[in-house]
Amino acid sequence: MTIAAALRAVLARLAVAAGVLGVWELAVRLLAVPAFVLPAPSRIAATLAARAGLILDNALVTATETLAGLVVGVSVGVVAALAIAASARTRAVIGPVLPMAQAIPVFAIAPLLVTWLGFGLAPKVVMAALIIFFPVASAFYDGLRRADENLVALARLYGAGPLRILFLIRAPAALPSLGAGLRVAAGVAPIGAIVGEWVGSAAGLGHLMLHANARAQTDLVFACLIVLMLFALALWKAMDLAVARALHWAPETLPG
Repeated sequence: MTIAAALRAVLARLAVAAGVLGVWELAVRLLAVPAFVLPAPSRIAATLAARAGLILDNALVTATETLAGLVVGVSVGVVAALAIAASARTRAVIGPVLPMAQAIPVFAIAPLLVTWLGFGLAPKVVMAALIIFFPVASAFYDGLRRADENLVALARLYGAGPLRILFLIRAPAALPSLGAGLRVAAGVAPIGAIVGEWVGSAAGLGHLMLHANARAQTDLVFACLIVLMLFALALWKAMDLAVARALHWAPETLPG
């Protein structure tokens, strides 16, 4: 993409955003919507500026929980996928864990995690890791299954064992699939931390939004949501760039 095309794309997005905010502002003012129901964008911006210190302090807590959960969830997901692909026995034992992990309602187990692990960092990290685990493990395992069978057969012909084939042929071939799973994981990573903070915490954006909602401070809730969305977007973009750089050898067939 050329610089001019990139600039046009940015300007188009800004124009759309400005149009949406303008319509929102006008509708709230013309319809005299109470601020506790739906605050105007100007009010949200004022709250964001006035409470920036409080919001950013809590955002740092949520970011720490999210990044720690991302590391744990990705690590466990990669190990689980490798273990499932290693042999038929491990597939029979560990394989059902993948759909079970996805089926677990995080809202249901969040209170249990707080009861078991307390109100500190641990339950939020576990919550984030649980949400991240499935897309990483599922995508990586799918990639491990789809390695070129001709290469696998050739390796077996030369006497390579299952583990050597797994790490030297299947795992490298599955890296693009793992990259797709990492992109998804980066996008959903903050959800677990926020859910954990809603159930029980002393700080974090989820904690701040929960108490602001209880006080009908809807403008503060929206300000926290904006910061959370910006953080999630930055995390996804950073992961996307890291994956693209690490997998520069895997060609992309769609234009950027």
